[in-house]
Order: sequence, then C-alpha cells, then structure tokens
Amino acid sequence: MSDVIGGPEGSGVESVYIGAMTLYPVPESVARARRWFRKFTDPHELACSVDECVLMISELVTNAVLYGEAEDSWRVRVEWWRVGEALRVDVHNPGFPAKVRMREAAADEAHGRGLHLVDALADCWSAGPSRYGGTMVSFSVDGAWKS
Repeated sequence: MSDVIGGPEGSGVESVYIGAMTLYPVPESVARARRWFRKFTDPHELACSVDECVLMISELVTNAVLYGEAEDSWRVRVEWWRVGEALRVDVHNPGFPAKVRMREAAADEAHGRGLHLVDALADCWSAGPSRYGGTMVSFSVDGAWKS
C-alpha cells in the first residue's frame, strides 16, 4: 500500500505503508506499542535510533490514552510509513485536534512533557485531524533507512 502524500517537508514524496497496530485505550497499550513497533520494524534494519522512536511512540500513545475522548468505545491506531529516507509514525485517537499543544509542566507534575520530548527528538512533528475522525499526531525521523 502506498500513497503520494506530503512528506516531512511537504515535497509530495511517495509514502510507503510499513505497518500498523490498533490498541485499546488502556495504560497497558503503551508497553504493547513499544514491543510491537520493535518487532515489526526489526526486519527493516532502521538506521535511526529505534530507542528514541519507541520513546516518542510511548509518549504519543500515552497522550492518546489519557486525553482521547469519545462517546462510544474507541481504539488508538499507530501507523508507520517510509517517506523517502524518513520514518513517519502517526498516532490516531478520537480526541479533538485543537487540544494538542505543548505545555510547561511544573517540576512536581508527573505528566506534561511528552510533546517536548517528541519536539526534541524528532526532525519534525505535527498534529491535526485524523482521516479516521479525531486527532492524528505524527513525527518524522530523517535518515531512518540506509541509502
């Protein structure tokens, strides 16, 4: 499966679908997302830091579980794509795109730093409407595939 969609720089680079997982909106899904991302991407021998990708996925899935809102039962969907030499990861949830924002967490707060980590580790990230309804938060890591 592939689409021509805007790449990390909006260049219209071909995006190749690599894999996906659908998770229940429960805290245990964060660990499941980490495990399955590693398992599914291992055969691709990514040239980027898989540990950093796993950390960013953990943060975005945590946010989806904590802040996703829906009247009916819902799921969190994580998809990963090859966009040129970049890896793009999309996390979908039923929340509202306008609610995605970086905030300054107080030193004693347990939450509130996830998007700051994504901002620091990813080459780019974005948030907006999901094609499934709700919100999609994405990050891209350049040079994820060996040339």
